[in-house]
Amino acid sequence: MATSERRDFEGVDFFRDEAVVADPYPYFDFLREQGPVVREPQHGVFMVTGYEEAWAIYADNAAFSSCNSVTGPFPGFPVPLEGDDVSEQIEQYRDQLPFSDQLPTQDPPKHHDHRGLLMRLLTPKRLRENEDFMWSRVDRQLDGILERGECELVREFAGPFTFYVIADLLGIPESEHEEIRREMQGGNQQGRQVGSTDKESLGHTPLEYLYDRLSGYIEDRRREPRSDMLTMMAQVTFPDGTTPDVIDVVRVAANLFSAGQETTVRLLGSAFLILGEDSKLQQRLREDHDLIPDFVEECLRIESPVKGDFRLARVNTTVGGVDIPAGSTVMLLNGAVNRDPRRFPDPTTFQVERPNSREQMAFGRGIHSCPGGPLARAETRIALQRFLDRTSGIRISEKAHGPAGERQYRYAPTFILRGLTRLQLEFSAVG
Repeated sequence: MATSERRDFEGVDFFRDEAVVADPYPYFDFLREQGPVVREPQHGVFMVTGYEEAWAIYADNAAFSSCNSVTGPFPGFPVPLEGDDVSEQIEQYRDQLPFSDQLPTQDPPKHHDHRGLLMRLLTPKRLRENEDFMWSRVDRQLDGILERGECELVREFAGPFTFYVIADLLGIPESEHEEIRREMQGGNQQGRQVGSTDKESLGHTPLEYLYDRLSGYIEDRRREPRSDMLTMMAQVTFPDGTTPDVIDVVRVAANLFSAGQETTVRLLGSAFLILGEDSKLQQRLREDHDLIPDFVEECLRIESPVKGDFRLARVNTTVGGVDIPAGSTVMLLNGAVNRDPRRFPDPTTFQVERPNSREQMAFGRGIHSCPGGPLARAETRIALQRFLDRTSGIRISEKAHGPAGERQYRYAPTFILRGLTRLQLEFSAVG
């Protein structure tokens, strides 16, 4: 949107208006001009665009609950929240909220115990083994793509690649990968996307298929242990040494499976769009692979795959000079925070060697920082390096997206995620 249109932002509903899906940044600037914390009028959500202010909220688990972190104001809390401290009401009714059984919505001490399960699975040894798989998987997919000289990156490469990587990480038998991928990505599951801009309600637990499938694996391995990753999952314990119920293990694995794919697919789309528009940058990265991790961090900063996370104020508090009453919904706008000029000078310019790009908050901060962040970085780094090594040119398809300077892209209609629905690329293969 042009600057001249900003006078209309007062009436814009960020959560429902698809006009801000394609380009939310002018709206973020509009909010920032009013202050680092602003209450939007349509739903009464406190919108946080300031870096320091977001950091303060992420770090304050006593004042802010994560019970609504995935859904925000929709469907809202099941009962009115009243009083100066709504902590007891949150605990009484939190299980009625969508995704209440998932790690991102849990608060301490339960969150500490369940995140501990996940971190016991993501060991350095297992991550190294999984990275070996990534290199071979990229090449397998690239063989067919480069033979054609083109691909639609989101569905033909990024979606399958991220699925196979996490399936391998969790030790799902390779013979079952295709069946599960058809269920997960082939349109058989008709559940709505998290944070959709439409007005339909989200189911309480949209991951039933994964729950059923993973439960079968864990129950089988508890009966008959094997020397595999699924047995390790079946035998993992809480930090205090107690054995979790099967469903507790399944939930953390399902969260990694679903959320890990979503964010990495978005990140890959943004990275390849930026790369496809800049042949000189491509060549720099081909000649110096050490720059690729910095490139990934700057991609995360300038196009955060997660627009924002939500919190619910437990008590009356003040952030950035703004009073936030108990029971209020707060949205930490990661996509805006990463462009806060107080933290990132010249924030709209992509700088591959920006000295503080690793300070970006694309994956949140604090106890809820995305545990799959290192995995997403590794997937993106490896995919980029192999594409660059095996091509002499990566181009945006003018037939699909229009000529340079007049590109047309579509973004997923969600107020939580930021990502392309389609990216048609053309390649010049090496050799």
